[in-house]
Amino acid sequence: MERENIVFLKGAQRKYLRGLAHNYNPAAFVGHKGITDSLINEINDALEACELIKVKFVDFKERKIKSMMALDIAEKTDSHLAGLIGHVAFYYRQHKDQGKRKIVLP
Repeated sequence: MERENIVFLKGAQRKYLRGLAHNYNPAAFVGHKGITDSLINEINDALEACELIKVKFVDFKERKIKSMMALDIAEKTDSHLAGLIGHVAFYYRQHKDQGKRKIVLP
């Protein structure tokens, strides 16, 4: 189960990441325009800085649509979807520079 040399997150790791991000403010908001290049760039910048972020879906209420969009964002940003709770998605991408890594997964 690898995606380009990256191992998928286990359930306990996703739960750990969601717990870490609980008090975070959203780093990006998905509005009526949906997934745009500027949104992807904003998410990439946030992941580069923090490794773990929240993204809030503002104008999308149907769970199936949010799930599909959340997976699309994860694919376009080469990140892991750690969870989707309500209108908030949690994304994790380990920093490429080992010295700048802030999160150690269990």
